[in-house]
This record gives sequence, structure tokens and C-alpha cells, in this order.
Amino acid sequence: MAPLAVHIKHAGKTHDVQLDPDLPPNVFKDAIYQVTGVSVDRMKVMVKGGVLKDDTSWKKVAPKAGQTFMVIGAPGELPKPPEKPIVFLEDMDDSELAEALAKPVGLRNLGNTCYMNATVQALRAIPELQVALSAPALQSASQLPSALRDLYHNMSRTTDSITPMGFLQVLRQVNPQFAEMARGSNTMGGMAGYAQQDAEECYGAIVHTLRNVPGITAAGTSVAGDGTAQAAIGGKKFVEQYLMGEMRRELRCDEAPEEPATVTKEQVLKVECNISITTNYMLSGIMNALDTKLEKTSPTLGRQAIYSQKSRLSRLPGYLTVHMVRFAWRADISKKAKIMRKVKFPTEFDAVDIVTDELKGKLLPVSRKLKEFEKERAERRKVRKRTKVAAPSSSSAPAAGGDVEMADASTLASATPAEGEAVEATKVGGELEDESVYREKEVKELESLVDPELRADVGCSVTGLYDLVAIVTHKGAAADAGHYMGFVKKSVFHAAKGRPSPVTEGSGAGAALELDDDDEDWYKFDDDKVSIFPKEKLTTLNGGGEDSSAYVLLYRSKPLV
Repeated sequence: MAPLAVHIKHAGKTHDVQLDPDLPPNVFKDAIYQVTGVSVDRMKVMVKGGVLKDDTSWKKVAPKAGQTFMVIGAPGELPKPPEKPIVFLEDMDDSELAEALAKPVGLRNLGNTCYMNATVQALRAIPELQVALSAPALQSASQLPSALRDLYHNMSRTTDSITPMGFLQVLRQVNPQFAEMARGSNTMGGMAGYAQQDAEECYGAIVHTLRNVPGITAAGTSVAGDGTAQAAIGGKKFVEQYLMGEMRRELRCDEAPEEPATVTKEQVLKVECNISITTNYMLSGIMNALDTKLEKTSPTLGRQAIYSQKSRLSRLPGYLTVHMVRFAWRADISKKAKIMRKVKFPTEFDAVDIVTDELKGKLLPVSRKLKEFEKERAERRKVRKRTKVAAPSSSSAPAAGGDVEMADASTLASATPAEGEAVEATKVGGELEDESVYREKEVKELESLVDPELRADVGCSVTGLYDLVAIVTHKGAAADAGHYMGFVKKSVFHAAKGRPSPVTEGSGAGAALELDDDDEDWYKFDDDKVSIFPKEKLTTLNGGGEDSSAYVLLYRSKPLV
């Protein structure tokens, strides 16, 4: 439908604005703000039948050209002009261009689609997925993998926010539950009439649809179209390789110890963290979900009996998804409700407690040695930082005609490693060798400790140690409303100095930037708004109130390098 020229009456004055019935009401309100100065959060637009809301259907309002809308609200302070003049990309130098292109792009909200936006951003933290999606022979019974590939491709080639309309349409076509209309909405209305959906359900639906995406070879490349590389990795698809674990469940009868235990195995795409009134930490919530009691018929007793079920992972995927079960059905109110309890989650997770004894024996040698090397790497970083301060004053010659500022004794003392602080390492010319030299030696030793079966299982975790790389949060008290946001670690998009970027396709121009080893900050994706989120603020996502709380956590297995 073509835009309509309508009138806005406010404070005795009439203004002309354009109303596009194909766009949600919040876009119309933005246009009103431009001419009246009334901020959207304080604005009331009177229409036939009441006040115009963000989820109002234009079909019900039936606006006409020349119609007058009454606006109530006092204008607030107009936005201040930017402190610095706007500079276009083509006018920037190399350093300015790098800074402007550093942040990854956001996704516009198309009417209660924050659940999808947050999920897409979280899954973008898996660079191997983007490699698999780029396979020339990408074939699937669903259009969703191709739509996701195209979306990531577009996100990597622009600095502007993306409107994910194509992906949204395919998502709703493949999974009709995401096309559900909000209560009271006119099903013939626009995008604003769609209901809010669950981000964890969207995450699971997308991953399930990706099950036919080709796998990745040991060399990190997608499977060739002739299938030769597929045979080399045992015929596994990408999801089986990197996202799927194997759960071993052992069922024993508490009332008949002599009854043989029943052992089953199943493939799982996530680990659940149950939240009770005693749950304070993620691990305890996971153990609560793995060790359960249930009632079933005992063949030896001939009646219902209590059984203990012990579940442990016999395969750890390269990417471990943890679902914080924050929404539960309440029988007393016949409604799904949110569990607000504060539960702390780690940024580094040792999964040794949730695996079988057999797998634990394979993981411990390499995980223990990797922990030792990580401590040594941290010490080397400290030494390099402290010695870096003194290097210019001892080696740089005074500039002609200029003064040289000499470091005092305290500065030099602080720049020199304390006795015993330096790591046991070979030094060249009194300085630490290049970090790559140490890493090469460490990797050789670690690889010698990796279990042969785990080494052959492409996509599994060979260490059992994980780094948190992405979070999907939920904000609000209602289970079927609120707002979802995504958080992704910066190192996913930018390489640390001296090491390759973990993201290949879909990384964007910012991947060319290098991070300091100590840069542990994150990106916050609030739909199309992308901002830096300091690592120190991650604890604010533990929950405990209506503010954003972690809902889906994505952990990446620590590499040996």
C-alpha cells in the first residue's frame, strides 16, 4: 500500500507527515517525533477506538489520506548534534576506517523478532558453521540453511544494520509456530501483529534444520561435492560433529538393588540447567538435571518403584549449549512462568564432572597439561608488559634538539620482572622468545597427550575445557513477552595478536583488527544496536530480577594452541 499524507495536530499546531501502512506503528511515531519533538516513550497518538500502540494493526485503524491524528505529550529536549562532524567511509584514512568497521552489524527488529535476532547473533559465534554453509554442494530439504548462509554473507559485507526479512520469512515457513499472531491481533494485519516467541525454541529449531548441512574435514574445510572428504570423517554432518553430544543414561532401582541396571545412549544438542530454590551455580543446576529420580514399573518387584537415573556425556561436542531452564509450567495458575532466581555461570567451564568415567580418563591428561600451559602463558604476558615499559628508554636515541624524559628508579624497578617471576623459558638476548615459539612447543606436547579416538573424532572436544563465547538473554518477568538480546565475545570476530581470526566467512571487515591478549570484552546485540559490553558486567546477566538474565549459553572447546 502506498504511503499516505496525514496531518498531526499537537499543541495547537498542525504538521504534515507520511504514514506507511506497510510498516509498524513505531515507524510512524518516529516520524511524529521529528516534527513535534515529543519522545516516543511519552507520546500518545489518538486513533479511532483509543491510543495507537506498537502492536496495533493498521487494518483496524484503516487510515486515510488527509486524516488528522491528535498527539498528546510534552516535547522533550531535541537530540544534540554530534560532537564530531559526520565523516563518510570514503573520506576516512586507514586507522579511521578500521575503527569504523570494527563492530559487527546488528539486525533490525521486524515486530517481536528479537528472539530470532539474538539467536542468529549467538550462532554466528560458530565460525565452522559458516564454513559448512559455504559448501558448494550445500543441499537440504529445507531452505533455511541457504537463507542463513545468505544472511551471514550480507552481514559480513556491510557496516549498516541488516533487515533480515528473507530469513524471517523462511523461518516462519519452515517452522509455522513462529508465525503465530499475538492475542487480539488481526491475522490480516502487518508485522506488528506477530507474537513474541521463545529464543531457546528458535535456537533449537534452527539447529535441527541444519542437520543436513555437510560436515567439516580435519583440515577445517567444507566437504567436497563428490563426497570423498565425507568418507574421511565417517559420514557425519556438521551438527553431529560440532554441536551434538552423546548422553549415557544408567537407570537403577532404589528398592531392588539386585535388579540389573538399564543403560541407554542418546544424542543430545544441549545440556539443561534446572533451577530450584537451592540452585546458585550453573554446574549444580546441570547436575540436578543429570541425576534424577523417577517412578516406573519394576520387572522384579512387579509394581511401581523408585529409580535413580544417572546421566553423563560420553561425547563432548566442540560447542556445548547450556539451556538455563528459566521458564516452567505452574499448575496452580495454569501458565508458564519465569524463574527469576540468580544463578552464576562461569566464563571458563571444566566439563569433567558431567562426563562418563571412561571419557574422563581420556580428557584429564591433556586438560591438566593445558591448564599448566595457560598459567605459563599468563606469566609470559605479565613479563612482556613489564619489560615493554623500559625498552624505549634504553634503546631509543634522543631526538635532535629535544628533551628526553628519563624514567626514575621506581619506574625501572616496576618494569623489571621480579626474581622468580619469569617463566622457565629459553631467553634470546635477555628477552623472551616470540610467543609463537612457545606455542609451537606446547602444541606438540599437548597433541601427544590427545587420545587417538578423540583425535579421529572431528568436531569433538579433546580437552573438556570450554570458553564462553555467546549468550542469549531474556529481559522481563513474563514468559511469553519481554525482550531477548545476544552477547558475543569480541575475540570471535577479531584475532588476538599473532594468531589467526577464529571467524572466517562472515567475520566482516573488523576481523582484520587485532586484540590484545587481555581484551576479554564482549559485543552486545540489542537488535540493530551494537555496543561494547565489558567483561566485568557479565555478572549482571546472572539473573535475580526482571533485567536481562542468561537463558542460552554457548561454550567453545578450548583449542590446544
